[in-house]
Amino acid sequence: MAVKSRTFKQLIARTKRLPPLPTAVVHPVDPESLRGVVMAWRRNLITPVLVGPEAKIRRAAAEAGANLKGCTILATEHSHAAAAAAVALARKGQVECLMKGSLHTDELMEAVLASGSGGLRTGYWASHVFVLEVPAYPRLLLITDAAINIAPDLEAKRDIVQNAIDFARALGITRPHVAILSAVETVTGKIPSTLDAAALCKMADRGQITGGVLDGPLAFDNAISEAARRAKHIASPVAGHPDILVVPDLESGNMLVKQLQYFGGAKGAGIVLGTRVPIVLTSRADTAESRLASCAIAVLLRAHGTKKRDR
Repeated sequence: MAVKSRTFKQLIARTKRLPPLPTAVVHPVDPESLRGVVMAWRRNLITPVLVGPEAKIRRAAAEAGANLKGCTILATEHSHAAAAAAVALARKGQVECLMKGSLHTDELMEAVLASGSGGLRTGYWASHVFVLEVPAYPRLLLITDAAINIAPDLEAKRDIVQNAIDFARALGITRPHVAILSAVETVTGKIPSTLDAAALCKMADRGQITGGVLDGPLAFDNAISEAARRAKHIASPVAGHPDILVVPDLESGNMLVKQLQYFGGAKGAGIVLGTRVPIVLTSRADTAESRLASCAIAVLLRAHGTKKRDR
């Protein structure tokens, strides 16, 4: 298992010689989101197209002290129209990435996942991956899905796992180790997520999931800690050193990520996969480095190329 980027700084450094990513920034009408965009633009990570009400964008830029000279603005009436316009740019191939500004994630994803010919759907489930730099962990840690799929079934989890594996490989992790989390490490009909974990591992054995090493169910302690693995006598190629944690549902994943951030001092970046173009999701609470890292992972994904997968 080769891990090329153990910190956000190393990850961002890997983009230095890569061309900027044409990116539609959706409704960047607050100073916080605009600062991150301009920072990524000045660092040559992205070539932004700001999509939203022009007067509000320029007012936010003035409040942020951000110079928008040379930056393209596509004026729309409101956030809903901005999401639709950004998706249209991606469908036409005029941008290769979307970036969330100051609007709700579900409003953006409604436009992205619109049925018929208007959205950015593919043959796979869209899913979100958090990339975390955790001070107590020796490598970048990917957690999925804690932002898009509320209660995914087995078929959705299959795509969530495959999306994360393909993404990890784009980050330089040649054969990602994937821990399928539950409350316990034994399979029991009383806890449905343990059954899903076992099924996902068998799907990997049968070639329905490729490119990674899976194990589960695993509880968080023995998934992440070699000492806990040894104490519970778990023989596993993944336990103690995973690259990817797959959570049972959005609620557990969201709480896990925020606990790592606010109690564990983790820095987070995030991206949506499984759509025609990646979607960078940032939070108002993100640090400057986290915002840059979110853009950098999209750049690395583009450089790695999109792998075509057979069902």
